[in-house]
Amino acid sequence: MPMAPAYKRILLKVSGEALAGDNSFGIEPAFLQGIAKQIADTANTGVQIAIVVGGGNIFRGMAGAAEGTDRVTADLMGMLGTMINALALSNAISRQGAKCKPYSAASMPSVADTFTARDAKLALEEGYVVVLGGGTGNPFFTTDTASTLRAIELECDVVLKGTKVDGVYSEDPMKNPNATRYDHVSYDEVIGKNLRVMDTAAFALARDNSMPIIVYALDDAAGLAGVLAGTSRYTRVGEPI
Repeated sequence: MPMAPAYKRILLKVSGEALAGDNSFGIEPAFLQGIAKQIADTANTGVQIAIVVGGGNIFRGMAGAAEGTDRVTADLMGMLGTMINALALSNAISRQGAKCKPYSAASMPSVADTFTARDAKLALEEGYVVVLGGGTGNPFFTTDTASTLRAIELECDVVLKGTKVDGVYSEDPMKNPNATRYDHVSYDEVIGKNLRVMDTAAFALARDNSMPIIVYALDDAAGLAGVLAGTSRYTRVGEPI
């Protein structure tokens, strides 16, 4: 794996499932603190970090819609779940010694500042980690799509997607141990082969705006720092370096 370039500003996607740890729902304090420490340590090296959080550990809109809740209401409930995670992660990062500021895509002024790209970029330049809850602020869009959108808006260098496996595979490696792992894959290939580590809309938006995506394992021993240094295993989606 070639050494990664020096990224000045990154967008990190943290799934709700990552915060749940070994539990099926809720927030596992040990996992929350572990992720927060990786982020704070990286931020303290001077890397500017924006984070989009998922909400699947609290409520998943698609599942709610399947159970009979109308899709718009279900997605709004999911957005509120992402704000619970955003507040928890923001507080945990602050306790690890890094300045952090939460934003919400939906207006809730008593909870967090309403997201604007202008304010969030200013906070990044002032050394804050910014945690972005509420997805895109609209139903029918996932937090994966929100990650790509926010990375483009905030002029980030790359999207980092932490998962349970160390990159993009031809099939689910948990189900098929003979699945092929990619070091690099193009936008068109990941969409055409339906390699569902993120949703198609997220990859299409990244392709149309030349935003690279790096997929890595959250439990990698070197953590986020190892990915940024190019010493950990990961898959790069997009144009070759």
